[in-house]
Formats: sequence, C-alpha cells, structure tokens
Amino acid sequence: MSWLQVIVLSVLQGLTEFLPVSSSGHLRIFSTWLFGADAGASFTAVIQLGTEAAVLVFFFKDIVRILVAWFRGVFNARHRDDPDYRLGWYVIVGSIPIAIIGFFGKDLIRDAARNLWITAIVLIAFSFVFLLAEKFGRQDRPVDNQSLKGLTMKDAVVMGLAQCLALIPGVSRSGGTISAGLFLNMSREAAARFSFLLAIPAVLASGLFSLPDAFEPSVGQSATGVQLIVGSVVAFVLGYAAIAWLLRFVQNHSLAWFAGYRIVLGLVVIALLATGTIPAT
Repeated sequence: MSWLQVIVLSVLQGLTEFLPVSSSGHLRIFSTWLFGADAGASFTAVIQLGTEAAVLVFFFKDIVRILVAWFRGVFNARHRDDPDYRLGWYVIVGSIPIAIIGFFGKDLIRDAARNLWITAIVLIAFSFVFLLAEKFGRQDRPVDNQSLKGLTMKDAVVMGLAQCLALIPGVSRSGGTISAGLFLNMSREAAARFSFLLAIPAVLASGLFSLPDAFEPSVGQSATGVQLIVGSVVAFVLGYAAIAWLLRFVQNHSLAWFAGYRIVLGLVVIALLATGTIPAT
C-alpha cells in the first residue's frame, strides 16, 4: 500500500467508524475507486484498533467503573445488585454472537462479502431499517442515557445480534446496534452509548486476530508496520472527535440524515459498477 492510500483510508476510518454509514463499506468503496484495489478486511480490522482506542479513552471512567463493579460482583455476591455489574455481563453476552460468527465466517467476510454490488445494495437497503427504527421506536424506555441503568439482558442479546450484521460492509456497526436499540424503544443516546461499549471486545479481538494477516494478507493489500501504526494514530484522533460529535448529534437529530447520505452513496456506487468505472471485486 502507498502512504497516500494509508492516510486517506485512515482518515475515512476515523471519520466513519462511529457514524452509522459503515466504515468498512467506505474503505471498501474508496480504496477501489481512488486506488484501484481493495485494501482488504485485515487492514481495515487493524486500523480499527486506532478508533477502538478512542472509545477506550473517551469512555475510560465508565469502563473502569464497570470493570470494578463486575469483578467485585463476581467475587462477592453482595455486590451483584449493582447496575454496573449487570452492565458488564451485558457487554460480555452481547459480544458472544459476533465472536462466534466472526470466527467461523472469517473466510467469507474477507472475500465474498466484500463484493461492491453487495456493499452498494446493503448501503441502500439498510438505510430503510434506520427509517423504520426512527418511525416505530418510541424512545420512551426508562434507560439512563449516561449510566445505562434500566438496560436488560434482552437488550444486550438483541443489540449483540444486530452487531453481527456489521460484518457485511455497508451495514454499519453503530447503525445496526442503534437501530436495534430504537426498536427496543431506547433513546438514541442510550442506544449509541451501549453500542460503543459493545463494540470494544469485538473490534479489539478482530484487530488483534487480523494483525498477522495484515502484513501478508491472503486477500487484499499488505501494509508495513509503520503504516499500520500511523494509520491507527490518525484513526484514533478523528475517531475520538467523531464519538463526541455523534453523542451530541443523536440527542436532537434523527438517523434519517445518515440514511439519506447512504442511499445517495449506494446509488453512486451502483452507477460506477454498471458503467464499468470500478470493478465489483
């Protein structure tokens, strides 16, 4: 990979990882459109470590609070009524589906699922899921936007299953999980906050698991260690800003804004594919 490609794709990763527009879809599209080749799922997974580091820093106090409560509850039954203890279990249980599917479906994810026809169609189709979630989600559940007190195991399972859809470029991890939260009548802010916490185990595991393959990928392009480090740092800085922006944005704005953008982008990609401007694979 060239340095220009690494920087451009890292900027895209940082800006889009936490927005419901699909960072993997954007990297898949623009890598092919601008540079003539798919950078590959492994490169994407590794620089996601940069954006995931942004989550760890942004939510550091929350993460420490949850971890302390979880370990205290594991070793002392008297502390198991603590909402943070239960929240720790919700993150763990919600992460299990994507861990299983990601592990057993890794070859499909790295190859067949990255066809640009699939990405374009999914960008458009899943936009209507956002619109339906906004229309039918009442957002009246008593789930605290900051502490997430009121969250249930059912919420964790449903949002965890929704997170699995993000393995397909074009869906969006945050878009899938926030939409699921809206269908469960959570507020956008509460759904977004749990979405970020839920992403931590999955993205860290995916990035670390893909690290060796990023240097000599079976599918996609290779990157040097320095390129991966620089790309992760760029993604971290922009990812941190994107988290702060999105949490403010969803307080008063609908996901419909992102749905409109996704539909336009999907149609542009279909036009590029139909005219032979870019290859599907």
